Amino acid sequence: MSWQRINILGGLSTVIALLAAIPLLYVFYGSIQLPTQRWLGLWSTRLPELLWNTLSLAILVGATTLILGISAAWLIVRRRFSGRNIALWLMILPLTIPTYVFAYIYTNLLEADGWLGRSWHSLFGAASSIPDIYSIGGVTLILAMSSFPYIFLLVHSALSQANPHLEEAARIHGAGSLSIFWQITRPLLRPAIAAGLALVTLHVLSDFGAVSMLRYQTFTLSIYLQMSGRFDYNAAAGLSLVLVMLAVVFLILERFFRKRQRYYASGHSRQRPARQASPGECLLIWGWLGLIALFSFFLPLAWMVSWSARAIAMDNIGPVFWSYAVNSIILAISAATIAIFIALPVGLFHHRRRNLFSLSLLQSSSIGFVLPGPVIALGVLTFILAQLPLLYGTLAALVIALIIRFLPLAIQSQEAALQQLTPSIEQAGRVLGANALQNLWHITLPMMRKGMISAWVLVFIDALKELPATLLLRPIGFDTLPVRIWIEASEEMLELSAPAALMLVIATLPALWIMMRDKS
Repeated sequence: MSWQRINILGGLSTVIALLAAIPLLYVFYGSIQLPTQRWLGLWSTRLPELLWNTLSLAILVGATTLILGISAAWLIVRRRFSGRNIALWLMILPLTIPTYVFAYIYTNLLEADGWLGRSWHSLFGAASSIPDIYSIGGVTLILAMSSFPYIFLLVHSALSQANPHLEEAARIHGAGSLSIFWQITRPLLRPAIAAGLALVTLHVLSDFGAVSMLRYQTFTLSIYLQMSGRFDYNAAAGLSLVLVMLAVVFLILERFFRKRQRYYASGHSRQRPARQASPGECLLIWGWLGLIALFSFFLPLAWMVSWSARAIAMDNIGPVFWSYAVNSIILAISAATIAIFIALPVGLFHHRRRNLFSLSLLQSSSIGFVLPGPVIALGVLTFILAQLPLLYGTLAALVIALIIRFLPLAIQSQEAALQQLTPSIEQAGRVLGANALQNLWHITLPMMRKGMISAWVLVFIDALKELPATLLLRPIGFDTLPVRIWIEASEEMLELSAPAALMLVIATLPALWIMMRDKS
């Protein structure tokens, strides 16, 4: 690729990184306004607890999602068993349920008269204490159930596309299954695992729904309370700045440990055939996958269906309800479609250059996934009022906030696909006379098609579920399903919040089908 084309990519990537940095500029500006005494007060009181809670939660959720995601992907890719395609779907469907819905449902299920509460007392006696979901263990469970599909998707894709010749060569030379996994398969999976773990960690650092529902003090909840309760925007900006620095340190470490772990998948290598599982193995496989699916999807789904049936019986679902669903879908499609096209230049530029500048643009574009939704919304709102006042109160302002919020999903998924793009294939296209656009259209984009589809679906699903930024930036009269869930849930109106939660699940199924048809 010529320097001119690289410069064009670099210019586009710089503009995109600056767009993504709009909320960060607001954070810096607000932090500067915070007096030194207030900073010292935060460091001596709030920050140690928030750092400990947030880091502990990120580590626990990361470890749990690695266990769930890698084990499920390995079993489904490397073993052939009855219902394999159904199991594949069941590992993806938890993505359709927002964290605040998970938290709301499990707080009800674990009450003394809830399904799980009654089951617990039946098994262990009426005097036994039901597990407390208002704890780090409860928050870890909720966030892990909603996040492990990120790990599963990327590891499943990497395992499916891995060249089987390396493992076969090791087996011929006498290596055992454990040795092959540790020395051959595990290094090949590192890019996918690292990308998935980055998404999970950023998801945990910025989550607002679960931690607010379960009242677990992390940076996001404390920032929201500073903004909504005390109206102390400078203190909120200061806490946000610490959260950004924490995320940047994590991203730099993640890149440092991953930078030498690249590999290229040949487009001509055959896929490794899955080994037929024995009856005993089938029982164990379905026991493990079924347990994951039970708590991450079936129980929440059963709860939503049960309460939605009551809402239908009470005639609580009318035309206004369907307008919420249409608003949510329009918003999510707009954000996802624009995000994947905006993410492409950033991923391509870093793929071509791989230097400090390209990495800084990549990391700057990922800042939006670290900041809490309210901070992103206020940053975008401040920018629009100062520079683009005509957009104030319009749907465009909300779409911009969602693009900034979920751009890292698009970038991480596309970059993971680009890392497996063999350079020699692109070089062959240039040798045969293809120009940059022809090479991109006929070679690069087809080879990263699955990554782009995954990126679109992931952004669509998360944009469909997004809550705090939508609460602040939605136009007057433009309610979405998450907004209605939040309003009805805060008033304990189960028969009204359940149908909206169920509709979120139904609305994501077509998008998941688009992505999953290439993986089944």
